[in-house]
Amino acid sequence: MKLEGCREIAGSPHEVWEAMLTEDMLCACIPGCERLERSGDNRFDAEVVIKVGPVRARFAGTVALGDLDPPRSCRIEGEGNGGAAGFAQGHALINLEPGASGTNLRYVADIKIGGRIAALGDRLFRGVVERNVTSFFDVFEARMTANPKIESSTGRM
Repeated sequence: MKLEGCREIAGSPHEVWEAMLTEDMLCACIPGCERLERSGDNRFDAEVVIKVGPVRARFAGTVALGDLDPPRSCRIEGEGNGGAAGFAQGHALINLEPGASGTNLRYVADIKIGGRIAALGDRLFRGVVERNVTSFFDVFEARMTANPKIESSTGRM
């Protein structure tokens, strides 16, 4: 399943970059994220609870950042296993460009699912994914509008 979009976010590309790639911001913005911990340079371990139709599952997985070109672009790859519920994996290409009143954040994502969740159907899953992506950027945008000068907690990006 492919998704793409663009959001205008308060702050310069550098400020958006620094905030977007911190553990605290990612954990706060990912719907259902219960744990996100750095496990290495540009790698995180995560636990996320999602509900798709009648199926509620806890996914344990990893998030990796690659092709880093600060503060312009990166690739985010993730995979998770929900046991009997199935699995999810995907990647997103993120591009940041100066905008009229902040930063234009463009993304193109490709997500694959399997197992019990996939059996519920693409249409139901697509709706859940689209709501989660919208929720992620709504929370990120609100947090950046409230405080666009969020400092990086790691300085490693």
